[in-house]
This record gives sequence, structure tokens and C-alpha cells, in this order.
Amino acid sequence: MIHLPHYAGACVMKKISILGSTGSIGTSTLEVVRHLGDDYTVVALAARRNIDLLEQQAKEFHPQLIAVFDHDKAAELQKRLPNIEVVAGGEGAVAVATHSEANFVVSAMSGLAGLLPTIEAIKAGKDVGLANKEVLVSGGEFVMSLVNQYQIKLIPIDSEHSALFQCLVGEDPKTIRRLVLTASGGPFLNTPLEELEKVTVERALKHPNWSMGAKVTIDSSTLMNKGLELIEARWLFDIPPEQLEVVVHPQSIIHSMVEFCDGSIKAQMSEPSMLIPIQYSLTFPERKQGLLPPFDFLQSRVLQFHHPDTDKFPCLALAISALEKGGSLPCAMNAANEVLVERFLKKKIGWLEIGKKLEQLLSCHNVVKIGSLQDLQDIDRAVREEAEHI
Repeated sequence: MIHLPHYAGACVMKKISILGSTGSIGTSTLEVVRHLGDDYTVVALAARRNIDLLEQQAKEFHPQLIAVFDHDKAAELQKRLPNIEVVAGGEGAVAVATHSEANFVVSAMSGLAGLLPTIEAIKAGKDVGLANKEVLVSGGEFVMSLVNQYQIKLIPIDSEHSALFQCLVGEDPKTIRRLVLTASGGPFLNTPLEELEKVTVERALKHPNWSMGAKVTIDSSTLMNKGLELIEARWLFDIPPEQLEVVVHPQSIIHSMVEFCDGSIKAQMSEPSMLIPIQYSLTFPERKQGLLPPFDFLQSRVLQFHHPDTDKFPCLALAISALEKGGSLPCAMNAANEVLVERFLKKKIGWLEIGKKLEQLLSCHNVVKIGSLQDLQDIDRAVREEAEHI
């Protein structure tokens, strides 16, 4: 059965916990909360180590609880904010995700670090706005079983999945022909293959359309982000892999499309801004006045579409293969990719080596069935160690 939006009723007051409040999605979420007004309050914040920004956020939004992953930074922030409880480590992130007053958790921690607190938020009955691809890439079947068990709302924040979510509201799952995710193509869409040997970190971080964190931006440059999104969409909407497709759309105006059995296509389009999907997740099932001006159709706009070049961007092909084979392979792929991207950002390997080393690692992976959170954590840990030394 395809998991489609089916929620109804007026939007109740949102009391929000944010996992990853100092990152790109987190800061944009707070911008939206500031815009929406008194019906939206922040009760808890979690971040890795940027306590200067956390301190500013706390003084403006007055959360009851703050978590800092770095223990020393947590102790320092507690001294600066004596009237707010500050907790540390992974346990702190879980405390933010399960805060008793929160009824909506924005899961925006980068990487698998966001998996456990997101799972605990679901178990605590919190509705979740999901901006962390890795949660469903690594543990899709397991996580969605919990969503169904605890009957929470899981609302996507990624622009592509929010687009699909919006297009599917009110539609019969049986009428879907395919879900089409759009990709900008990243900074190297028109770069010849021979030039990619010379790619620098600085160049790879210059995305043509979006402002994102470093890891997501590098994933966009390799098209791995689109592979991760395919796997996420498979679980989020319970759609078989053969009904998922990627097209390159350099302008990033159409964020994704749904084609129905009669040939009709619904597309969600807007300026490329994360403010729109973030606000939709917070206000759903309602819509409220947004932060962006009206879209100008009279500007000189050309909407182009291309097949993705999986020879130049092998990470996408590897992700599609992991999606089709299933089991532990997506979890292994995600773990290896995280490590390889980090090694590239530290200038220890080249940009092309991300795909090459990932292929080597996945070709040796023994695919097993995922039955628990412990299985995910064990596979993740083992593959990360391999990826550090390949």
C-alpha cells in the first residue's frame, strides 16, 4: 500500500523541537517560525558544536532544552545560558527529540547521527518533519514500520519529496504511473569527464541553485543526493523501484512530478528555496502566507530536462543498484559515502575517487536482511571503518 497524505483538520499549535538547528535547514526552519508567529513555538534545539549560534537562537526563541553533541561545548554553553537546561551527547539529541511538550520534530541532523533521535521521536508519538535523507536510506523499511505502528505523521521536508507529497494529496494510489524526481545536475553538469580529475573542494561546493551544507552539496555534485532521494521516496511513498525515475532539470523550478495512469502529470514548482517545503511541513494540512514574493512567469525562463549521465556520475547508478538489491546494501552505501565525502572535504581523496572507492566497497559487501536498529548500527560501523582505509 502506498503511503499517501491523508491527514485532515485544522492546524493545531506547533511546539517544535529541531534536531540540527544550526545547519542550513535548522536556521531556515527558525526563519519560518519567526515568520509564522505565535502559533509556532520552539521548545528544544539540538546541534553538534556551534554554540555561538545556538546561544543566539536560544536568546531569541527561548527553548526549554538545548542539546550539544560535543560535551565540552555543552558545558561552556550551560555557563552562558544558566536559565536553560543544556544536555550533551547523543542522549541529549534524543532528549530534544522526545521533549514532553514537543508535538513536531524537525529531523535535520546530517548523516546517520539523526537516525536514533528520529526513531525515538516516532516512538514518543511525535509528528516528524524529515529533512534527513539517511534515516530512510539506511533504515527505510524499519523506520516506516514504526511510523505505521505509532501512527505519527511523517512529512517530508526535502524539496523533491515535499513536491511529491503535495502532488499526491487527494489522489488514489492505484492511479500512479510513476514518480519523477528532478535533479539540478549540480556544478559539473556540463563539465567534460576529463576535467573532473582536477575538481577542487572549493569548486565542488559552489552549487548553481541551492545553498546547502557541505555534505549535501558534495552529494549534489556527484548526483548521490538523487540516488539517496530515490531510496527515500521508495519507502516514504511505498512505491516500487520501477515506478521511480530521475530527470535532470538544471533550472530547479520544477521540484518533482507525479504521472498518473491517464497520462496527466502534476508538478510542484517554485523558486528554488527551502523556505517553501519547510513552511508546508509546519503548516500542513493548511497553507499560510509565505516569505517569498509571487513567482514571476514573465522572466526569461526555459525549463530543460535531460537524462542523467551515470557514466560521468556513477554514484547515481550505484544508488539505483542498491535500491533494487535492497537489504543492507543501502545502509552500507550511505555509510561509505559519508566517509568518502568527508575524506574529499579534507582533501585526502579526489572527487572522482568518491565514486570509484564506493563501487569497490559495495562490490565486496555481503548483503543481509535488516531486522533491527542494532543491525543498522553494526553495518554502519563496519562499513565506515572499511571506507576510512580503502
